[in-house]
Amino acid sequence: MSEFEIVQEYPHPRDRVWRALTDPAVVPRWTSTGQGGRPEGFVPEVGTRFRFVGKPVPGWDGVVRCEVLAADAPSLLRFTWRNKETDEPSFVTYRLEDTAAGTRFTYSHTGFRGVGGLVMSRLLQRVRRRMLAEGLPPVLDDLGAAA
Repeated sequence: MSEFEIVQEYPHPRDRVWRALTDPAVVPRWTSTGQGGRPEGFVPEVGTRFRFVGKPVPGWDGVVRCEVLAADAPSLLRFTWRNKETDEPSFVTYRLEDTAAGTRFTYSHTGFRGVGGLVMSRLLQRVRRRMLAEGLPPVLDDLGAAA
């Protein structure tokens, strides 16, 4: 199995980072650096089935099918990730911790299987790293300015 983890520190309070990660109106502003998936049907409650809907590309309909497995605001969110309904799920976990300077966000994506999973994990790691380093910080700044 393949997996990856990304750790970012943001100079913002944990509640603000949680909101940026979980508010369906805010998420599309930073996913795929502002051009990405929008959550449909998402609430951070265990058992919630939701979808990330993005732009379709050849070989993918643009929909990721998910189910919330754990939610403890503003510290933990864990959900399944399936590109197709028939796929075995992989698992995404968000962990937020207070730091002296703000919030440490740990994003992990585990459970990729086979050669296809290895390729997908490498692709998603590159995309996620960019979203969390370049896409999320200005959104967090905007949320702070609006407060």
